Amino acid sequence: MAKGPKKKVAFISSFLPRKCGIATFCSDLIESTRTAAKGDFEPLVVAMRQNDDLKYDDPVKFEIRQNVKKDYICAADYINFSHVDVVSVQHEFGLFGGDAGSYLSLLLNRLKAPVITTLHTLLDDPSPAYHQSLVDVCDASYKVITMNERGVGMLKDIYSVSGKKIQLIPHGIPDLPFVDNNYYKHKFGMEGRRTILTFGLLSKNKGIEVMLRAMPAIVEAEPSVLYIILGMTHPSVLKQDGESYRFSLQRMVKELGCTEHVIFHNRFVRDEELHNFLCAADIYVTPYLNREQLTSGTLSFAVGTGKAVVSTPYWAAIELLADGRGKLVRFGDSKETAEAIIEILRDDSLFYALRRRAYDYGRSRTWSKTGQAYWKLLGAKRLPIRITAKAARSVPKTISSIEVPEPSLAHLEKLTDGTGLYQHARFTIPNREDGYCTDDNARAVIAMTKYYTQYTEPQAIRLMDTYLSFILYSQNSDGSVRNFMNFDGTWQKDEPVNDALGRVLWAFGSVMAKPPSASYVSILKDCFDKSVKHVRNQHPRGMAYSILGMSDYLQQFPGASDIKRQLTTAADTLVALYEKNTLPDWQWFEDVLTYDNAILPLALFVAGLTSGYKEYVDVAEKTCRFLLANTFNGEHFSFVGCKGWYPRGVAKAPFDQQPIEVASTVMMLKAAYDATERPTYLTLQRKAFDWFLGENDLHIPVYDFRSKGCNDALTPSGVNINQGAESMLSFLLSLMTIVEGYAIVDKIETGMDVSLRRERPIDEELPKPVPVEDMPADTTSPKKRVEELT
Repeated sequence: MAKGPKKKVAFISSFLPRKCGIATFCSDLIESTRTAAKGDFEPLVVAMRQNDDLKYDDPVKFEIRQNVKKDYICAADYINFSHVDVVSVQHEFGLFGGDAGSYLSLLLNRLKAPVITTLHTLLDDPSPAYHQSLVDVCDASYKVITMNERGVGMLKDIYSVSGKKIQLIPHGIPDLPFVDNNYYKHKFGMEGRRTILTFGLLSKNKGIEVMLRAMPAIVEAEPSVLYIILGMTHPSVLKQDGESYRFSLQRMVKELGCTEHVIFHNRFVRDEELHNFLCAADIYVTPYLNREQLTSGTLSFAVGTGKAVVSTPYWAAIELLADGRGKLVRFGDSKETAEAIIEILRDDSLFYALRRRAYDYGRSRTWSKTGQAYWKLLGAKRLPIRITAKAARSVPKTISSIEVPEPSLAHLEKLTDGTGLYQHARFTIPNREDGYCTDDNARAVIAMTKYYTQYTEPQAIRLMDTYLSFILYSQNSDGSVRNFMNFDGTWQKDEPVNDALGRVLWAFGSVMAKPPSASYVSILKDCFDKSVKHVRNQHPRGMAYSILGMSDYLQQFPGASDIKRQLTTAADTLVALYEKNTLPDWQWFEDVLTYDNAILPLALFVAGLTSGYKEYVDVAEKTCRFLLANTFNGEHFSFVGCKGWYPRGVAKAPFDQQPIEVASTVMMLKAAYDATERPTYLTLQRKAFDWFLGENDLHIPVYDFRSKGCNDALTPSGVNINQGAESMLSFLLSLMTIVEGYAIVDKIETGMDVSLRRERPIDEELPKPVPVEDMPADTTSPKKRVEELT
C-alpha cells in the first residue's frame, strides 16, 4: 500500500551550531520525532539568529535576524509558500526581537498552517508587555505545550489559556544506561576522586559562587573531591561583559584555596562528550539563584542518567526531584549546600537510593517517549484550518505595505571619517570642500539610535559614537552650539542662523530614551542640561526639534520638572504662532510653507502625548491636515519645492522637492496615529515614504538602489544625483519609522484590533479633529502661558 506524502513541519527556533540550550532541544526534538514518525516526517527549520556569522546546514531553510522586523514578515511568506502542514515554535522571550519578544506575533499572525508552541519560560508576575506578548503567542497557537505541571496552572490562572489548548509534555532525556562511573572517571584521568558536576552556559543567575563558597567545607570532609564547571560563558554575557564573571569565579577559587579541587572547562560540549561527563560524575549540582525557571534541560539530563542531585528549589527542580529523587537546599545558602553534599558523599545507601529513584523516574521522560508525544500532535491527520484574519486582505495590503528596501549603512559609512559626517557629496563621492555640520551629525545620531534599536549591529554603535563625539565637541561651555566645521577642523565664524541646538537636544534625548548602555545616559544628561536653557531663544523649527528631544529626555526621567516647563514653553510658543497666523484657508504657524514643514505638527503631537495637553493635539491635527491638503494629491505626495516655497496667496513651488520633507512627514503621520488611532494616517505615512521609491511627480525613484544612498532632490528634469548627508539621513529616518510601525500595521491588517479597522478611500477628505478625551484641558491660553514662562 503506497504511503501518502510526508508530514511537513516547520520549526521556528534557534538551532545548531548556535550555542544555546533551545537550539540543542530543537535538534533533539527533530531527531526523536523523526524516529517516532518512521519516515513520515519532513522537518524545515526557520533558525533565529543573533549578530553572528554562523553557517547552517539542513534542515535549516530560512534564517531570521532577531531584531529585524522585516525578516519575520518574510519568514511567514516563506513558510506559507512552502506548504507546511503544521508549525512548531520553541518560545523563549529572549529568542525573539521586540519588547518582550513581541516580533514573533508578526510572523505567527500571518501563517496559514496551525501553530503548536512549546513554552520554555513562564513568568508568574509578568509585566504588562510580557503578559501581552505571551497571550498573543497563545492566541495564535492551536496548542501550547508546557513541560511542567506548574506551567499548566500558570497558563490557566495568569494567562487565561483554555485547558483544552494546553498539553503537558516533559523535557526529553537521553536514554543512557545506569553505569558505574569509575570507567568514565578513568577516561578523564579522575580515578580515585569524588566528582561533582555543574554544566550549562555560564551566567550570574547560575549561582556558581554559592557552590564555590561551599567547597572549603566539602574538601575538609572529603579531600579527594573535584568540582567540574562545564560550559562556556553564555554568548549574551560574553557580548556584554566579556569573561569578567568567569574570571571573578576563578579569583574566588584561588582566594578560597581550592585550586586543586575546582576545574573550569570553558567550551560548549556536544551531546556525546556531555554524556561522558555526566556518567563520570557522582553528584550533580544546580545552585541557581531564581525560582522562576520552569524547565531545565541540564537538570533533566542529570536525573535521566541517574545522578545524585543537589539543587535549589526552582520550579523545574521541585517537580523533577520530588519523592526523594534529589535534595533541595535554600537559595544562596552555601552552608546548607555543603551539608547536603557531604551527607551524600558519606552515606553510600543515600547516594545509591537517590541515583536509583532518579534513573527510574527518567525512564518515563526519554527522548523516544517525548518524540512520540510530539508526533501525536504534529502528525495528527486532522489539524484545524488556520484563519489568520477577520477580514480578507488584498495583495497591496499584505505585501506592498510591508515591502521596503533593506536598511543599509554602506553609503553613510562612505560619507563618514574619523571627525564626523561630511555635509555634501558629488554624486556618491564625499565633498571635503564643504566640511561638516552639527545639524547632520545630530541627525545621524538619531538615525543610528533608531537603527541600533532594530538591528543591534556593532557597526551602528561605531558610527553613533563618531557622530556623538562631533556634536559633543560642537557644544560651547555656555551650552550654545556651533554648526559649521571646515575640513581642517576649524569652526566657521559668523555662522548663518541655524537650528543646530534643537537638533543636538533631539540627538541627546534620543540616545537617553534608548541608550545602548547606561553609561551614555550620565554623559548626555549633563550635556542636555547645559544647553536646554537656550530653547526659548530659537526659531520655530529649532523649538520643534527641542520638543522632540525633551520628550525623549522625559522617557528616561519622567519627573524632571524643569524639562517639563521648558517643553511647555516651547509648545505654547508654537501654538501662539499658529493663533497669530491662522486664517480659515491657512491653518499654519507662519505665512509661508518652507522647509521641514511637518516637524512643527510633529512636535505638537509629541508634546500633547507627553504633557497631556489636549490643545496641543488639536492644533497639531489641524496643521497636519492643512499640510496634507497641500502636499498629497490623492495619489502621491508632491512636497513644497525649495525654489520659491509656498507663501500664502501665491502658487506652491513644485521643485526642488527635498527628502527632508519626507522624513518629517513620515514621522508626523506616525505621531498623528499615536495621538488619534486613525489608520488613515498610517496609510498616508506609507504613501509619503513611497515618494523615495518613485511615487512622486516624476514617477522615478529618489533612493538609489545601487549605491544605497539617496539623491539630494527631485528636480524638474529628474533627480539631483548628489547624495549628501541630509538626503541619506532623511531616507534612513523615514525607513526606520516605517519599520518601527510594522507591529501596528500588522495588528490592523490582521483584524486583531477591530476598533482600528476603518476602511476609507485614501483620497477621501481627511477626518475632522477628534477631541482626545483622556487629555486634560488647560484653561490658560497659550499666549498667556508664553508670557508667564518667558
